[in-house]
Amino acid sequence: MTLLTSARERTRFFKFLVVGVIGAVVDFGVMNLLTHLLNMPLVFAGTISFICAVASNFIWNRYWTYPDSRSKPLVRQLLMFALVNAAGVAIRIPILYFVEPPLLNLFTRFPDLSPNRADFFARNLTLAIAVGIVMLWNFFINRYWTYNDIDKHQQDNAS
Repeated sequence: MTLLTSARERTRFFKFLVVGVIGAVVDFGVMNLLTHLLNMPLVFAGTISFICAVASNFIWNRYWTYPDSRSKPLVRQLLMFALVNAAGVAIRIPILYFVEPPLLNLFTRFPDLSPNRADFFARNLTLAIAVGIVMLWNFFINRYWTYNDIDKHQQDNAS
C-alpha cells in the first residue's frame, strides 16, 4: 500500500509527523540548552539532542503510530530503529557541519541582527534543514523495514 492511495498509510504518516514534531521539540530544546547554556559546539549538542529525540520517537511510534507492529520483540525493534537513526545521524552531522558556517555568514550580514541572534538563527535553521531531510529518510526506512510486520498483520486481518 502506498502513501498516496491508502487512508491507513496517510494516517500513519500524519501520526509519524506528529511524533516527529514532538521529537523536534525535544531535539531543538536540548540543542538550544546545550549550545546556549553550556556553550557546547553544535555538532556535539546536535548529536546528543538527536539521541534524546530518537528515544522519544521510538516510544511514540511503537505504541501510537504503529501499535499493530509489536510482533517483533521490543529489543529487536529498538535495535532496528536505532540502526535507521544511526544512518540518520550519518546524514545529519555533515549537514550540521557544512551548512551552519554559510548560514552564519549570511545572517551576520543583516545589520539589525546581533551576533548572538545571527548565531541563534543560523544554528536553528541548520538544524531544521537536517531534521527535515532525516525525517523523510526515517519515515520510509522505518515504515518498510522496522515496522514492516504491520503488513503481515494487515494481511492476517484481511483473511
